[in-house]
Amino acid sequence: MSDLDWLIARPVAHRGLHDAQKNIIENTPSAFAAAIAGRYGIECDLQITADGEAMVHHDEALGRLTEGDARLDTMTAADIKRVAFKATADHMISLGELCDLAAGRVTLVIELKSRFDGDMRLVARAAEVLSGYGGPAAVMSFDPGQIAALRALAPGRTRGMVAESRYRDREWRAVPAATRRAMTYFQHVRRTSPHFIAYSVRDLPAAIPAVARGLLGLPILTWTVRSANDRRRAVRWADQIIFERIRP
Repeated sequence: MSDLDWLIARPVAHRGLHDAQKNIIENTPSAFAAAIAGRYGIECDLQITADGEAMVHHDEALGRLTEGDARLDTMTAADIKRVAFKATADHMISLGELCDLAAGRVTLVIELKSRFDGDMRLVARAAEVLSGYGGPAAVMSFDPGQIAALRALAPGRTRGMVAESRYRDREWRAVPAATRRAMTYFQHVRRTSPHFIAYSVRDLPAAIPAVARGLLGLPILTWTVRSANDRRRAVRWADQIIFERIRP
């Protein structure tokens, strides 16, 4: 059996098993508790705070799901934990608190968010927290710099690259073209040496994950699977899904 069988053993709930109709919001304790109850893995996102804490949240600023509009990296963890969500009584939690909640019962697949500015505080804090966690956990990022840093800080921690075939959406315009090219063609692979790849389902099949899976034996996760068509593509070209809206 592969050492990474735990990573692909169960479908992974994207940002937890969230359901806005039931006021269960992404990346919150309620969404994580629902995923644990369903025996699904948990995918989540991390952002850094002004005082160096790793908080579980997708966006770099408040506002989409919460009250306020400040950037998380200008706030302390204590201030962030007091921020109210718009549709739930939950509050934002730290990576350490997520580990306490999961308690090794399901796999954690943790994405490090990045502004591609060389700030490595988030990866350092994530590595520190996870060094004391005994449950199954993997760390991934779009940013090769974050994963190269993780390799140096915690070489035994399972690490992966999040990727897609093109980086043309508006969110990528701030990332230098040379960096996007390196991401597209995995020119970073000697620095990052990933243990797995999480690849966009809309871009499958693609050469990079096919080679990684077929020739190198790397597991392929695929995101974000939301339909029967997505699932059919995932079954053929990947080893496990990161899903939302559906129930595998």
